[in-house]
Amino acid sequence: MARGRERARAGESACARRRRTVRELRASGRYGPRLREVLPALAALLALSGAGLAGLALVCRAFGWPAGALALAPLAVVGAVLRRRSRRPARLRAGHYTAQELAELDMPALVLAVARMLRRDGWRVSSPARHDALHLAARDDRGRLLDVAFRPVAEPLPDEEACSCRARPRSRGRNGPPLRLVVHRGTFTHRDEVWAAREGHTYLIDGPRLRLWACGTPLAQLVAGAVPAPRRT
Repeated sequence: MARGRERARAGESACARRRRTVRELRASGRYGPRLREVLPALAALLALSGAGLAGLALVCRAFGWPAGALALAPLAVVGAVLRRRSRRPARLRAGHYTAQELAELDMPALVLAVARMLRRDGWRVSSPARHDALHLAARDDRGRLLDVAFRPVAEPLPDEEACSCRARPRSRGRNGPPLRLVVHRGTFTHRDEVWAAREGHTYLIDGPRLRLWACGTPLAQLVAGAVPAPRRT
C-alpha cells in the first residue's frame, strides 16, 4: 500500500501536489490565514489610513504643521496597539500562549494549543478523529510515538474506570513502547504520580509545566529528558 501511495504521488501533477501541500500545511496550522480572513481587516486599515491622512491634511491647513505633529501622537499610539494585536494570531499559530490565554481556553481549544506546541517542538501531530476528542498522537522523525491525553478538572483519578485517559496503545514498535503525556491545567496528586510511575513511560504535565511549555520551554526540558527532542532539519 505504501508503494502504491508513492506511485500515486509520483504521478500527480504540479497543481495536485501544490493542493495536497496546502492541505497538509493548513491541517498543521502552518499555512497562515486565508485572503478572505484578512480582507475585512485590510479594507478597514486602508479606510482608516485614508481618513487619517485626510484629517491630518485638514488640521495642517487650518492650524499649521505644529498642530499636525501633535495630532500624529495619538495616531502613533493607535498604530502600535493595532500592530501588537495583529501579531497575536500568528503567535498562537506558532504555539506560544500566555498564562491568561491558556486559562481562557476550553478543552477542544486546549487540545489545539497543545498540538501547536508539539509542532513547534518538531513533532508531527495527527489530527484527532473528532473536533471534541481529548486525545492527540504525534511522531518525530525517528518514528517514536507520543500519545497525549487530556484530563479535565472534574476527571477521576487515572487508575479509576471512569477516566477517559485509561486507554493506551500497547503496541511496541522498533523504536520502543509509545511515550505518553497526560495534560492537566490543575495540579496532580501524589496518587496520580504513583499511577504514572507504575504505568511506565508516562509523564504528567500539570498547570505550571503547561504554562512554561506554552511560553516556549521545549517539552524535552520539561520532562527532564524523558521525551527526547526531535532532530531539527
